[in-house]
Amino acid sequence: MKSVFAGLCVLALLSLVAPLAAGAAETRTAGPYYDISKEVTLHGTVSSVLTKPSKGMLMGSHLLIQTGVGSLDASLGRFALQGRGALSVEPGKQVEVTGVMKTIKGKQVFITRTVTVNGHAYTMRNQHGISMSPQARERASEKTAQKGAWL
Repeated sequence: MKSVFAGLCVLALLSLVAPLAAGAAETRTAGPYYDISKEVTLHGTVSSVLTKPSKGMLMGSHLLIQTGVGSLDASLGRFALQGRGALSVEPGKQVEVTGVMKTIKGKQVFITRTVTVNGHAYTMRNQHGISMSPQARERASEKTAQKGAWL
């Protein structure tokens, strides 16, 4: 009788702990969408500017970039080519992109945070990987200008 009771207690305990462990494992494998500690900077030549994604691509605009190791799909997000402070680039331009490489739906995509072209840096996403709207870009540039005025 004691062994049956002990077995039931262990089973009850496992049923309480299992969902917590499963949630922790799920969180670990899913991980954060954008991990700034894994950022890299790549250099290449723009081969194409896509204002609308092709089938199977992430939503938003993309740059297709030819690098020293091959072609790169650089996802820019929804607002990169819109509004004040929008990215201005055309095929043939040399660019520097900073972001994180991810595998999404079985395809490699570079989640771009910044693009530098002709010495000008454009911010596509914040440090959490969230696309910056034209209004957010404007507020960020105003804050930078205000900091410069105080120095």
